[in-house]
Amino acid sequence: MENNEESDLKKTRNIYLIVLGFLSLGAIGGGIVLIISPTGELIGLPLSEFNNLPFSSFLIPGIILFSVLGVIPLLLIIALLKKPESKIAEQINVFKDMHWSWTYSIYTAFSLIGWIHIQLIFIQGGVYWLHTFYMFYAILIIVIALLPQMRYLYKKKNSFEA
Repeated sequence: MENNEESDLKKTRNIYLIVLGFLSLGAIGGGIVLIISPTGELIGLPLSEFNNLPFSSFLIPGIILFSVLGVIPLLLIIALLKKPESKIAEQINVFKDMHWSWTYSIYTAFSLIGWIHIQLIFIQGGVYWLHTFYMFYAILIIVIALLPQMRYLYKKKNSFEA
């Protein structure tokens, strides 16, 4: 492969890692805030705004946000860089021709979409700009993952190590 093409592959991958990193940092920050202040006072989000909330505080949602959309994408960044083998991760990799970290990054995007939908179910008062932003952000993650450069980089039969 030519040097220019390798550079394009690395640029695409690095943009993807930055996008996942931004998601991770935001979710870790938001999760910590909800864990520290489970009443929602610290971020000005009273529990009274939520209808039929299955929790009496934001502690459980904070833990879920911190781990699923914060820590997991952070670990995926490392996995996308190092491409480690994992028989356990391969068990639920639906794209058998692709490295599991690539597939899990798509799972993360769908988890973000699910997270936003669940929020909208409980708010029932409207859509805030942040919901729209993160919905498009999840779509961005999927679109970048499906780019030919990303598929090339994470195809299992590929010998190129970026």
